Amino acid sequence: MSVRRLAEEQFQPANFSFNEENAVWAEATIRKYPEGRQQSAVIPLLMRAQEQDGWVTRSAIEHIAAKLDMAYIRVLEVATFYTQFQLKPIGTRAHIQVCGTTPCMLRGSEDLIKVCQKKIHHDPLHLNATGTLSWEEVECQGACVNAPMVIIFKDAYEDLTPERLEEIIDTFEAGKGAEVKTGPQIDRHESAPIGAPITLVDDIKPVRTNLEPQPQAVTEGASVPPANAGRPKDTAPETDKSLKTPVTAPKAAAENVKVAEKGEGSPTTTETAPAATGSTAEGAPAELGVPSGETKPKRSRKPKPEGESS
Repeated sequence: MSVRRLAEEQFQPANFSFNEENAVWAEATIRKYPEGRQQSAVIPLLMRAQEQDGWVTRSAIEHIAAKLDMAYIRVLEVATFYTQFQLKPIGTRAHIQVCGTTPCMLRGSEDLIKVCQKKIHHDPLHLNATGTLSWEEVECQGACVNAPMVIIFKDAYEDLTPERLEEIIDTFEAGKGAEVKTGPQIDRHESAPIGAPITLVDDIKPVRTNLEPQPQAVTEGASVPPANAGRPKDTAPETDKSLKTPVTAPKAAAENVKVAEKGEGSPTTTETAPAATGSTAEGAPAELGVPSGETKPKRSRKPKPEGESS
């Protein structure tokens, strides 16, 4: 990783302060964070300072550190860590960031770098003779399908050729950068395939839709009633609509209950089956041919003759 340091002393301004509009914006941004978490606004404030002066100066870092009640070294760590913060003066009309990651490299980003070296300066992060242009190589910018690409300030220019990049640089140098079309520089809509659509281009009208009335076929002879094949065949009493329920007809349902209670016959006596023979234990199986219960004869003990000991 390259070491990022602040610009030399001869480039550093004596002091920094937000202009009136940015000062109001900064206070509103700080209020978005909970009490005690205002230091989370350090990145937005650094970016707004860069947009105001074109790059992040030492005095801007000191001003933001005091505003957020942070140590100077903490704000310096943030500014030197993120490559989105420019620590040296850059071109006032265009700072070109050329993507050099693999997809763009395979599609010709090295030729774009050569254009920047020829038109601006041989070394990155160096100003041209008039101080209006600068360039650098950066990592992926997120439009790999439209490689190669560059970003100038906040706008992306994709599908570039060396010739097209030279035209863009000349336009920015002339102060007419706002006239340059952003996005793809070829016949492409955003990230869609190159060229016009070639599929699903015909206006196909459906043969039939539910919104269009369909002609009714005229048939002669007797009409055929609809079939009941698709209807459920359920003859359960619960499905009989003529029955009265407590929900649909409370009074009629109460009368039905009284009639049902009167129609019940008196309980009939049933003959008790003879008890099964066998063990008297509950649940024990009965033995065939062996009397049990009261029908079983009692055995009497014969008296012993006198003189016999028990």
